Amino acid sequence: MKKFLSKAKVAFEELTDSDSQPPSSSQKPIPQANQPSTIGPPTALDLLRYRFHWGTNLGSIFVLEKWLSGSMFVGSSSGGHELAAVTAAVNELGLDGARAKWEAHWRNAVSEQDFQWLVREARCTSIRLPIGYFTLGEEWCRGTEFEAVGAVYMNAWSAVRDLVARARGWGIGVLLDFHFVYGGANGEHHGCATGRAELWGNGTNLERTRRALGWITGQARGMDGVLGLQIVNEATHNAEGMYAFYEDVIREVARWDESLPLYISDAWDLKTALAWTNGRHPFSGAPRNPVLIDTHRYYTFSDKDRSQSPQQIISRLGAELGELNGKEGSLGDRGEAQVIIGEWSCVLDGQTWGRVRPEEKDGLVTQFGRSQSQKWQQKAGGSYFWTYKMDWMDGGEWGFAEQSKKWNITPPQYLTLPAQEVRNRIGAAEARRGELAHTARQNHENYWNQAAPGKHFEHQLYSDGWNIGFSDAQKFFGMRSDGALGGNVAAEGGDRIGCLEIWVKKRLLESGQRGEFVWIWEQGFRAGVGGFNQCVGM
Repeated sequence: MKKFLSKAKVAFEELTDSDSQPPSSSQKPIPQANQPSTIGPPTALDLLRYRFHWGTNLGSIFVLEKWLSGSMFVGSSSGGHELAAVTAAVNELGLDGARAKWEAHWRNAVSEQDFQWLVREARCTSIRLPIGYFTLGEEWCRGTEFEAVGAVYMNAWSAVRDLVARARGWGIGVLLDFHFVYGGANGEHHGCATGRAELWGNGTNLERTRRALGWITGQARGMDGVLGLQIVNEATHNAEGMYAFYEDVIREVARWDESLPLYISDAWDLKTALAWTNGRHPFSGAPRNPVLIDTHRYYTFSDKDRSQSPQQIISRLGAELGELNGKEGSLGDRGEAQVIIGEWSCVLDGQTWGRVRPEEKDGLVTQFGRSQSQKWQQKAGGSYFWTYKMDWMDGGEWGFAEQSKKWNITPPQYLTLPAQEVRNRIGAAEARRGELAHTARQNHENYWNQAAPGKHFEHQLYSDGWNIGFSDAQKFFGMRSDGALGGNVAAEGGDRIGCLEIWVKKRLLESGQRGEFVWIWEQGFRAGVGGFNQCVGM
């Protein structure tokens, strides 16, 4: 309650003392007239997109990396990236032979037994699927390094559609990650073929990437199970014109689908990315697409990482995602601050492990993995381990399979609840609903009667928001046990509104509330979600 009241007080002070506040890029627009509400019950697609994502990457399937899939690199391959692999395969096997090899790789990437394990053992909700512009088909390869081998990809997009549909049959959503863009968003093998980041500052590459993302959006509208689209992966730090490009892409995507969540790379600078998303106010007239920030967390590549012991690195996790402090919780006056961990692992450098005895390693890997799991579940809207499939299964500390089987990484407890327990907890929460709603409203009114005696407020908005928030959280929690995601996932688990900031944005826009006291509706909504979650132990 103290946390809530402090947020409410901040909101009130901003409303009553705005003249004394310095101007900012996220200045709240002038209040508008209220509009009719369009709020309806959350759908299965909402669940796929806005729940907490306990996920894995499916790397090196549509964008090859030699260290993961060496078997796809024939003897004459001269590099570690997709272009090197496919060029060598065409030279040795011919176009038809290379295409057959690639199509078998796509088709066999995830078996039905794999999906069963992901859902019933690992409790996976979501897959982040890296793709490249060549994955869209032969015509998208013209005028690029892939033109001569473009025929290999004539059925690639059909393979993506098939994988998304099969994942959806198991209740898993898929984030389409545009990993390998025109020119390259970074100089790494997984993102380009030249070793240079030539997307940025290149009008032709930027335009082709923008059009490709628009095309993917049009395709995704007919693909049940797409939870979002990532614009680029691991943009190079301080990339030229990156945020202007993001705005261009958002406008393009909105032409096709204004509901599709869009994921941006933070370019290794989460603070700046948050400042940008905070500056995009929901009522500014910009496209409504939810925007999430993808940030990656590895602890093995830098000199700082290598200079520390495992215990020192684990001790750093407590402060992770501190950039979010003060950025969330008030969409009445700023844009969303929604973060996901798009890549993470249990890998530490050999120099780090050299600082402890060999017999200590297993226990420290467990501590490292579980500490990360807990942190991401507390502070992020989801996390995607890197990665699930490789030639050398189960993948060691890089392997979602191995780390899950060893319980070094742990899903949220609510994903493991029996279906009847989910129903029981919903029943208990519903029985307390009236009491909780009354207490929350009373506490809200009492605070403002003391903080601003005699000032007019529309306190009914608090109750309106609270009731919708409580109902939404209840629907998310019970949807899979009610069979909304299909029989394969109906036996166990509940879900939490993990991407809360963008869900609040969606509901705020649908509520029609635009007036002076829109913040009261929002605070009530958030309190309703929190009240239900507390009732069921989330």
